[in-house]
Amino acid sequence: DDDTFSNVFCENSKKLINVHLFALAAKYYSLSNLGVCTPLEDILEALRGDHQGTTGIKTDEFMNNKKSHEVQVMSELVDSIANYCGIKQVIDIGSGKGYLSSFLSMRYNLKVYGIDSSNTNTNGAHERNRKLKKHWKAYQSRGRANLKSQRLEKANDRPVESEIKCKAISEKPLNNDSSLQSQDQVTIQDLVPSCGFTEVATSETSKQTEVDLVTQTQSDESKLSEEVLAILNVLPADAVEVSSSSQCSCGELCEEERAQRKMASLKAKATKSSESNLYFPLTSCITAETELSDIITDLEDCMMVGLHTCGDLAANTLRIFTAKPEIKAVCSVGCCYHLLSEQFENQEDCPQEVWGFPMCQYLKDKGWCCGRNARMSACLALERVAVGQMLPTESLFYRAVLQVIIEEIYGVTKSDRHVGKTFSKSSSFIDYVRKSLKKLELDDSKLPDSCIMDYHEKYKHRMNELEAFNMLKVVLAPCIEVLILLDRLCYLKEQDNIAWSGLVKLFDPVKSPRCYAVIALKKQSCF
Repeated sequence: DDDTFSNVFCENSKKLINVHLFALAAKYYSLSNLGVCTPLEDILEALRGDHQGTTGIKTDEFMNNKKSHEVQVMSELVDSIANYCGIKQVIDIGSGKGYLSSFLSMRYNLKVYGIDSSNTNTNGAHERNRKLKKHWKAYQSRGRANLKSQRLEKANDRPVESEIKCKAISEKPLNNDSSLQSQDQVTIQDLVPSCGFTEVATSETSKQTEVDLVTQTQSDESKLSEEVLAILNVLPADAVEVSSSSQCSCGELCEEERAQRKMASLKAKATKSSESNLYFPLTSCITAETELSDIITDLEDCMMVGLHTCGDLAANTLRIFTAKPEIKAVCSVGCCYHLLSEQFENQEDCPQEVWGFPMCQYLKDKGWCCGRNARMSACLALERVAVGQMLPTESLFYRAVLQVIIEEIYGVTKSDRHVGKTFSKSSSFIDYVRKSLKKLELDDSKLPDSCIMDYHEKYKHRMNELEAFNMLKVVLAPCIEVLILLDRLCYLKEQDNIAWSGLVKLFDPVKSPRCYAVIALKKQSCF
């Protein structure tokens, strides 16, 4: 009913008069309630068909819980899309320090180009790869000890089984394409101290009955080299340096095994000289007009991904995807809506032709504008507040009073400079104001401490009012995010070369509030 929410605001004053109806209306127009999203499970099933996803590698403690959750979920989807489209090259836009890029490369053997505008981030990505190589030899030697120890534990814990059952298990072939999943799995943990990943390697299924387990344990060392080499297939070539110092010294080796090791070493060195990595961090600023072939010399059929691409970068990712025939699919999770450029907001200050919002022709024709305040609200995290992670009311109060001081004392209403995260570094309100004024390049010497505290006391009683106002903004946040995301989806729906496009909720919104991905695949005729 169109009249259901008609009494939320006063018809004359336009003021909010019914908070309950306001909250219900906001919930009604959220993505979770509109029914426009495609469930992640459904798209994975459609992409894979009968092929089930593989499991095995997981991120370790050197990637925080939020990033670990995001990388594992998104990488599985990206791999499924790449397999469906028959492509092996991935371009990660706004790749940052390369967490997603390196995981896609290592775990799924995809050739990934990570592009970021920050040299610092690119250098950080290179450093993570360097650490992976540095710790690989320790990974091998410690892996031997862990593997032997865990096999002995398995031998002690395993119940006696019939010879027929053992034989049935042992006759299952080891699938090289999914060598990280088989009947028995041995977790090798704490092996790469700072690389960001922990491997899960597959043990070769025992061919002996319980009576022969002692003999099997004695032969583990000779079999281990083959298992280690099997793990190497998961990693990019330059992540593994096979040399004489890293070889296993566990007794005399047969000629055949020595030959295998020599061939593996030569193959690794040859691969390193021609194509030294499956992950290539690059520094470049991406715009809607960017020619990827100028950045990536061996550009081929590929897909574009972006994990929390900031502001206009998310919109430009979709524009590049629709314009370039080489890009067959896209999976983009945007963030930082407050940094979006808007076509119908302050046009006189920005004579640009390409805008972050709106993208679709439908909203362009209506001249739709959100405004910065609305876009700032869209960045808030309702789900986190709902589970008790409250807004930082005191820091918001500090910032609000600071703005009053700047306007009344200095006559400044707009500045290109930012206060940033000054609150966490301040010991008091006076300290906060003085540090902020210095960041804004305003003279704080003419402002005595007593004057600063007078402002604090003047507005202190309104802190509850500020908190209530911000809670209303949090409730409204999902509705504004809906508008931005549906604009991007409608833009894709307007394109003639798109076979399918949709919104998919990828992440747990408590762990990762910007949890929705815009996904699209091009028509087969475009392949």
